[in-house]
Amino acid sequence: MVRLCGLEACVAAHRMFAPRFRHDPHMSTPSASNVSSRPPRADLRSRVLAGESTIGAWASLGSLTSTELLARTGFDWLVVDLEHGVATEAELYAQLLAVQSTRTSALVRVQSAERMRVGRALDSGADGLMIPRLETEAEVADTVSWMRYPPAGIRGLALSTRGAGMGAHTHDTVAAEINPRITGVFQIESPLAVANASAMAAIDGVDVLFVGPADLSHAMGIPGRFDEPAFLAALDTVVAAARAHGKAPGILLKDGATVPAYRDRGFTFIGVGSDSGWVTAGAKAQLAAAKAAMAA
Repeated sequence: MVRLCGLEACVAAHRMFAPRFRHDPHMSTPSASNVSSRPPRADLRSRVLAGESTIGAWASLGSLTSTELLARTGFDWLVVDLEHGVATEAELYAQLLAVQSTRTSALVRVQSAERMRVGRALDSGADGLMIPRLETEAEVADTVSWMRYPPAGIRGLALSTRGAGMGAHTHDTVAAEINPRITGVFQIESPLAVANASAMAAIDGVDVLFVGPADLSHAMGIPGRFDEPAFLAALDTVVAAARAHGKAPGILLKDGATVPAYRDRGFTFIGVGSDSGWVTAGAKAQLAAAKAAMAA
């Protein structure tokens, strides 16, 4: 089987998801005023800022089928991971189509906080971004400005892009319509970021302070020791900072069974694993079961 990539993947995804219509000579051609600028998904950002708990997962295999399967499962959001996942920027457009054929919101974790990476992911139609490795208020403020059209930010504008509605908006309406919908998820992955969490959370456009447990624990010198008092104190600092400014504290967990402890700690934006992790875990479980049956 040939794996499609780049433009071929986008065309294949479009053919897969696009509805089939018969031509009706009496049907008028849609105009900009009646073309929907977004898929029929709930507004994730408004839900997050209202304090609603949401559950998400990582799409890291770079597979359109895997990504769509996760989205169809019913997660509130999926992160298409360009930092550690297999998919590339060339494959992102098709990945977003796979998620957004459902009611699940599509977030993109960019490789790094750079204006062009941020802008390209949003122009491709991401519902929001996850930004890794920032540690200061100034860094976060700059990144938020790249995520907003003027006057709220300095995001470059092209009305024809998918992220701007593909012509559904005018120069007079695009900022007011699009800016409020972009969900900003900023990762907390170092002691300095923990110390600056409150200043980060105070910025409009920072909607989630998201703890990356592995990176944070390594940066603290206690790799993988998530029960250490110092690590738990850091979590509490992040939760308090987010809540003080009406934002959501988030975290990535190993699996759904660990949710209650972190929910009770105050986290409301919770990731419960990844497609790659579940493939590995499922395969190991089935192999172990088969070997046990053979040995019986």
